[in-house]
Amino acid sequence: MDLRDLLFMFFGGLAIFLFGIKFMGDGLQKTAGDKLRDVLDKFTSNPVMGVLAGLIITILLQTSTGTTVLAIGLVNAGFMTLRQSIGVIMGANIGTTVTAFIIGLKISDYALPIIAIGTFLIFFIKNKKANNIGQVFFGFGALFYGLNLMGDGLRPLRELEVFAELTVSMSANPLLGVLIGTIFTISVQSSSAAIGLLQQLFAQGAMDLDAALPVLFGDNIGTTITAVLAALGASIAAKRAALTHVIFNVVGTIIVLLIVGPYIRLIAYLQDAWSLNPEMTIAVAHGIFNFSNVLIQLPFIGVLAFIVVKLIPGNETVIEYKAQHLDPVLIQQSSSIALGQAKKETLRMAELSEKGLIETFQFVKTGQKRHAELTYQFEDAINNLDRKITDYLVKISSNSLSANDSAEHSKLMDTVRDIERVGDHMENIIELAEYQITNKVKVSGLAIEDLEEMFNLTIDTLKQSIRALENNDLGEARAVVLKEEKIDKMERQLRKKHILRLNEGKCEASAGIIFVDMISNLERIGDHALNIAEAVIGEE
Repeated sequence: MDLRDLLFMFFGGLAIFLFGIKFMGDGLQKTAGDKLRDVLDKFTSNPVMGVLAGLIITILLQTSTGTTVLAIGLVNAGFMTLRQSIGVIMGANIGTTVTAFIIGLKISDYALPIIAIGTFLIFFIKNKKANNIGQVFFGFGALFYGLNLMGDGLRPLRELEVFAELTVSMSANPLLGVLIGTIFTISVQSSSAAIGLLQQLFAQGAMDLDAALPVLFGDNIGTTITAVLAALGASIAAKRAALTHVIFNVVGTIIVLLIVGPYIRLIAYLQDAWSLNPEMTIAVAHGIFNFSNVLIQLPFIGVLAFIVVKLIPGNETVIEYKAQHLDPVLIQQSSSIALGQAKKETLRMAELSEKGLIETFQFVKTGQKRHAELTYQFEDAINNLDRKITDYLVKISSNSLSANDSAEHSKLMDTVRDIERVGDHMENIIELAEYQITNKVKVSGLAIEDLEEMFNLTIDTLKQSIRALENNDLGEARAVVLKEEKIDKMERQLRKKHILRLNEGKCEASAGIIFVDMISNLERIGDHALNIAEAVIGEE
């Protein structure tokens, strides 16, 4: 084969391998159910459980980077503390070794039949679960088929003198191997692909163990880069979690480099003693390295957290997703007290909607991405509390309630639904603003002024409805009714002003659609604030 064919085989094989991993991970995730956040939420109560959760999620996603980015998002959102996320990140490092072990099974001869099975399940079985399983099979087969192509493309490397000299240099200087592994993993954005390539090189005899293992350590450092990129421009909490990932992998590499000679001899001994094929030898080396790294650093999670807080100082408001007042024990003890706790949680949910609406306004005004991200997080938190509070109220309703408690129960059920809808309208406005930015739609200055006026009135109305709910204040509730009428009137007026601007050519038609949809969503938020106030008035 000429050089062109070899390059085509290598890069084509790498592309199919990456696609296979991604496709298989997506299929596993769908098959298992999209409850990854719940798994992390429930099983990160202590560092050991966090490691186990990170391991399971990484096996399902087939990417340690995906797990780490998910953990970063959960820290940022308040679902998880920094200390809990460190355990998850450690578990992700162990989980990522599973792909290398799969490759080491050497079932590449059956790659095409496995792809065929996957294709049959995807295209000929009209069942969603079967389709998802088919996706797993197809990705699994594509992974091995891509590896075969990569291996064929790499075979001539062992005959190249320049490559032989490079591997000798890596054997003599492990730091060079670490650097090469790091750079390659950063380039392909996948440690699994980098390690798969390393397994192929070792299997082809193009590298010996002394050169291959330092590259393996470098692959572990390179895999942190995606998480670092995901945290750029994000919150302080996200940056700290990403830095933890970097420190953990760098420290592990430093430790193993200090004993690299004995470590290489251990792997060579295991290769002979267990009759390991070359691919499985690298997989075992990878597994021992990551597992030992976790065992060594697990007791020092507190120290790691302390270091990253010192390196990235600052305070940042964290959105607390978890319910704080819903004690299930109270449901059996006293329905009245349980309803009081449900009201406290409902008020907290309402405050999140208020803060989210303020962030929405800031994004519309400034276009700064962090305001949009915060709004989405507030909306996510509101949805979570909607489920938790509604479930709690349903359990309370199984008890015998007094007339007053029954009225309070109905009011809270209705209010929770209204607050959840406020969150939906916030999200709608953000999506409209993002569309405007992406498509470079210019909204006139007059339209922005009108939006600002309506935002301020809507935010003020929502705040007042929350105060009315908190204090059962009839005066505040009646004031909300008057303000909501003003919102309705303002929406009609702004629509008319917009039509005039369109007729005068002062505003683009596409900008007009965005403007009208935004004020319509604000008017709907006013309606939900009115519903909350009317629930208070009805109670009085």
